[in-house]
Amino acid sequence: MSIRTTQRALLSRLLPDDKPDDLAVRQGQFHMVVIGSDRVVCLPRTRAAAARLPERAASLHALAALDLGFRTPEPLFQGSAHGTDEVPFLVLSRVPGEPLETDALNDARMVDTVAAQYAALLSALARAGTDETVRAVLPQAPEDRWRQFAENVRAVLFQLMSDSGRLRAEQELAALDSLPHLPRAVVHGDLGAENVLWEWTQGLPHLSGVLDWDDVTLSDPAEDLAAIGASYGPELLERVLALGNWSNHGLRTRIAAIRGTFALQQALYAVRDNDEEELADGLADYR
Repeated sequence: MSIRTTQRALLSRLLPDDKPDDLAVRQGQFHMVVIGSDRVVCLPRTRAAAARLPERAASLHALAALDLGFRTPEPLFQGSAHGTDEVPFLVLSRVPGEPLETDALNDARMVDTVAAQYAALLSALARAGTDETVRAVLPQAPEDRWRQFAENVRAVLFQLMSDSGRLRAEQELAALDSLPHLPRAVVHGDLGAENVLWEWTQGLPHLSGVLDWDDVTLSDPAEDLAAIGASYGPELLERVLALGNWSNHGLRTRIAAIRGTFALQQALYAVRDNDEEELADGLADYR
């Protein structure tokens, strides 16, 4: 049954200027997002995601106070399930724009235009990582993050994999051993194409905003670069790398190693949140 039906009364109250049957619904890994004309409602898919709503709102408040050169969703108000049968929710401002389709990058001019804006986006996040107010709010990636991740994959996911799947996972996890600890920049953590919105002006896309900051940390920009490469391929990634002012430290090696963990990250998050659908998708190539 559609969430527009099951949560009709709540959505009518939170989005009074919209008709429930006309609302667009987007399913993310952690939330169902109902999109109104000027605001959106985030409904957590699991109890774990619901428990993280206050932390998510605090991160978004900190980002909204910065001049990043693009829009981020601004928390408007939050609802609690305490003492009611109503589901928890977070209401955010709506960021205009649409994700950029991969087939839009059909010539060198388009690639250069998009790459320049991605480079500017990542530069803004790097600068934000030096803001003490932001650093006080956002979590910092632990120094032993990748070691813990590898241990959790082996302990939790290996039993769900085939022999060939475990061999593949071991090769991907081994690539993490040499990653340095670089908690210098604000890192979105899920900068795939679906979370970056664009508006069109004179036949060219203009980056308007970035959504879904659930995984935001102070960490290594290679994580966001890996997501850009996974979404749009090596040509755009190389253009972004050429335009950005990156400290190297084996940057391309770090990008490749992190990109190799994406499916395992999805599966591990799914186990944490008891999300069978996301788990099956994340482990599809390991079974």
